[in-house]
Amino acid sequence: MTRAYRAQARAVALGVLEYRLNVLLGMVATLVQLVALLAVWRVLLTESPVQGFTWPQMQAYLLVAFASGALVSINGDFRMAFRIQSGLVALDLVKPVDYQRSRFAEALGGLWIEVLIVLAACAGVVAVLGGVSVPAGAGLVLFAISMLLLVPLKFLILYLTSLVCFWTQSYLGVQWARLAVMNLLSGALIPLAYLPAWLGTTAKWSPFAGLTSTPALIYIGRVDAGEGLLLVAVQLGWVVVLWFAARLLWRAAVRQLTVNGG
Repeated sequence: MTRAYRAQARAVALGVLEYRLNVLLGMVATLVQLVALLAVWRVLLTESPVQGFTWPQMQAYLLVAFASGALVSINGDFRMAFRIQSGLVALDLVKPVDYQRSRFAEALGGLWIEVLIVLAACAGVVAVLGGVSVPAGAGLVLFAISMLLLVPLKFLILYLTSLVCFWTQSYLGVQWARLAVMNLLSGALIPLAYLPAWLGTTAKWSPFAGLTSTPALIYIGRVDAGEGLLLVAVQLGWVVVLWFAARLLWRAAVRQLTVNGG
């Protein structure tokens, strides 16, 4: 069974190589957004810190936000949404593999090129703007664990929203709503410290914070080892909760498909 998932991951990896120009163009669009944000925040923070964020800290924060946004982004949700809405998902139901694990294997298949592009882009930005300090000791370990947990966490959020296509006629509205919520509550748009207190606290303990805020704050040293460990534990907890929530939603979605005669 594991061999089947490896084969699916390898197929996606080969597909990424075949359509590498499309992938690169998508990453360039994200990189342009990073450059624009860097320009804006450099003006805002040159004179003095805002909410405790200095310009070097914000530079590192935005680089982590770029990396987290670029990972698990090779349109796996669109493929899934298309198969659901076209009825091709019925073919997936008869395959002797677990649907959720198969989609996760596909997400991992495209991860390698995303990592390479992120490293190259970040190296280019650092070369232009200057060096970025790297956390040491426990901070570096927690950051690495947080970035690893980001992968299944982001996959699960994309997977859950894609399953909504069993009940909707279009995925675009769902995608726009997801992007709006993710960008705001993850800290990708602005750090959570800039949000109203009630919203920032809510976002901090939501699954979305683990997509950007948690790894970024650990990287720039805005949280100590104890709080960083707690935030990583929250990340892990949401991965477990959303994994089983996704399985329950999938069962409901399959019944929906059967009721409609699909």
